[in-house]
Amino acid sequence: MAVAVGKIGYEDRLSLVGHLDELRTRLMVSLAALALAFGFCLWQNHSLLHIINRPLEHQTQKQVKAGHGPLGATYTVQQSARTVAVQLEHVVGLLERPASGASAATRASLQSVAPPLHKAISQLSAPPQGNKPVTLGIGEPFTATLGIALIFALILALPVILYELYGFLLPALSPQQQRFTSKLVLAIPVLFVVGVMFGYFVVLPAALRFFENFNSGQFNVLVQAGQYYHFAAITLLAMGLVFQVPVAILAVTRAGIVTPRQLRQNRRYAILACASVAAFLPGEVITMLLETVPLYLLFEASVLLATIVDRRSSAREPADASSGL
Repeated sequence: MAVAVGKIGYEDRLSLVGHLDELRTRLMVSLAALALAFGFCLWQNHSLLHIINRPLEHQTQKQVKAGHGPLGATYTVQQSARTVAVQLEHVVGLLERPASGASAATRASLQSVAPPLHKAISQLSAPPQGNKPVTLGIGEPFTATLGIALIFALILALPVILYELYGFLLPALSPQQQRFTSKLVLAIPVLFVVGVMFGYFVVLPAALRFFENFNSGQFNVLVQAGQYYHFAAITLLAMGLVFQVPVAILAVTRAGIVTPRQLRQNRRYAILACASVAAFLPGEVITMLLETVPLYLLFEASVLLATIVDRRSSAREPADASSGL
């Protein structure tokens, strides 16, 4: 069972064995939460794979429709066969009419040809396939599924892991620091999820569009499952970490390393940093702007929040000093 947060006070002193025992307990709780989340994600692996494959689906289908790669060549042949089948259906429809001049036996034969021909046209009209990543090894479907389940399990178990980490570090903080830190700890998983969603809906599709279109006419592009999932995981986790900027700014301003005024005066460096992060991520100019603007707005919101917290803290200090007198 986890050691309750606040059970050990700021003034309490624990031996080395006591600290190690508390750390062991909290690690066990964190691992148990991760194991439960992993079991749930492994149970729902089909839904998770569908979610992580969705950004790949649209871009891959565009490549197939353009006739790129072996899947594109197959789709081109499919469309040519459909064109021939449609024209043949039109000819059959004309010949099976009573006024076509064909004999009754010929028209009867053509009537039996029409249904399977219509069915073939329907099958050839299906959208392009190949929107799923390919596997090259006999065990890759298994290992790729485990990897995706573990990534989503880490995201689901993050609040519990942070709670236990906070509980372990809590006794080392003063009561005032504890009040401030508790709000930061609550903000970390929320910002992380927002960053992952931003990466999923904005950054990952832009990255796939860039990489799959780059010199694609010179290669048969097939996306390997293991590499794609590794790339998607790194992208999403990186954006989750980038969105921790408000937490970092609040931490450094409360620690007195920098002031909100200094951050406002040097915001041009923040613009440069946001543009550098967006330029590091793959994509074209429009995508870079779409990535830079939210990052800069996040910085401005962080500075505004740090300013509000700093003013409240400054207003509270005289009141605390007078009450102490």
